Amino acid sequence: MGKIMQILIIGYVWPEPNSSAAGSRMMQLISAMRKQDWQVTFASPAQLSDHMVDLDQYGVSSNNIELNNESFDGYITELSPDIVIFDRFMMEEQFGWRVEKFCPNALRILNTEDLHSLREARQKAVKKGEPFTLSNSVRSNSEQLALYLHSGLAVREVAAIFRSDLTLMISPIEVELLIEHFQVPQQQLMYLPFMLEPLTQEEIEQLPSFEEREHFITIGNFRHAPNWDVVLQLKQHIWPLIHKQLPKAQMHIYGAYPPPKATQLHNEKQGFYIKGWAEDAKAVIKNARLCLAPIRFGAGIKGKLSDAMECGTPSITTDIGIEGMLLDEGKIAWNGEYIDSQEMINNPQSFANAAIKAYQDKQAFIRYQENGYARLAEQYNLADWQDQFIRRLQSELVAQELNRQNNFIGKMLRHHSMKSTQYMAQWIEAKNKI
Repeated sequence: MGKIMQILIIGYVWPEPNSSAAGSRMMQLISAMRKQDWQVTFASPAQLSDHMVDLDQYGVSSNNIELNNESFDGYITELSPDIVIFDRFMMEEQFGWRVEKFCPNALRILNTEDLHSLREARQKAVKKGEPFTLSNSVRSNSEQLALYLHSGLAVREVAAIFRSDLTLMISPIEVELLIEHFQVPQQQLMYLPFMLEPLTQEEIEQLPSFEEREHFITIGNFRHAPNWDVVLQLKQHIWPLIHKQLPKAQMHIYGAYPPPKATQLHNEKQGFYIKGWAEDAKAVIKNARLCLAPIRFGAGIKGKLSDAMECGTPSITTDIGIEGMLLDEGKIAWNGEYIDSQEMINNPQSFANAAIKAYQDKQAFIRYQENGYARLAEQYNLADWQDQFIRRLQSELVAQELNRQNNFIGKMLRHHSMKSTQYMAQWIEAKNKI
């Protein structure tokens, strides 16, 4: 038997798989490591949340840790993990120097979820009413990328990637962006998409039929800016056009933590329903006929769209929505239709028309479903990606010393950036003791 590995995950938030794609992604990573009988501890400085998962049920220990507090130093020294996973770059900023100082031999992994700086850049462009696209060749688009991407957030995020031994990337588009535009060595990145179980024929047959389904759905945590923007696009621009043509259909909006400004949009006369938290997201998705995701900005891959595939629910979205989910265009078609986001902004009727047509077309519905099932099996196959993930961690441990010697930029950034973070943290510690 191999060594039982000790894993520490430092989370920005506690996992909420029923609230966000990030929560589902984290549980997929945990499941892959627990399958090896590795000991996993999840620690976070975040407050406990209403919808957080019970980690004990998964055999995972959990601990609250404090920011800017020397108590973490003793904690990680005693735990002595083989691998530390920082969930989002902010945790690497806060705890990376402490891990390096008090547990220097631990492999340091960064889990990005998505590129926050890419999402921010797109949001800025949308607010300015200007287009922002990643062309097929990232290099040919460098001037526009620099205009929006070279932000303070990007400096912090890319620095954390260079400092880490390995960074997990959920989108191949973002892997290309880091390599081609930010010059991150390919060996420091691993493309690791959602790890999902393909549906069996029996599971497919048990899903509701076209006739048994009704209404439109969208779902997403309201605290996530792209999700809130989707709700506003539907309410203000797209749903009135659909409702005019399909007056009996309803638009159901699900998501955790809806603020008052969201619940105030509920209007039954308009067929617009703010449903809020769904205890079982897939249960509500599989009864809908169509998922709508008019996404204007974002990054990574979208949990609502992969969930819809698993539920046999076709999706109408944008090029931003499908980014990172189309590896081989033409090999496996999308499980619905997608509209260019700029076209949708200029002409919401284009998105509405696609939704109206798909909602009424049974043959297209069946074709979209089959495309989604094929994509799940070929692109997100759980067993294949779990195996690749574990083997990559094991190989990184073996090559750790050599890889660190070759990562000069990471060493330089740890010396300068992490020292400034360390001194600031120690100043806050001293201040708090007074």
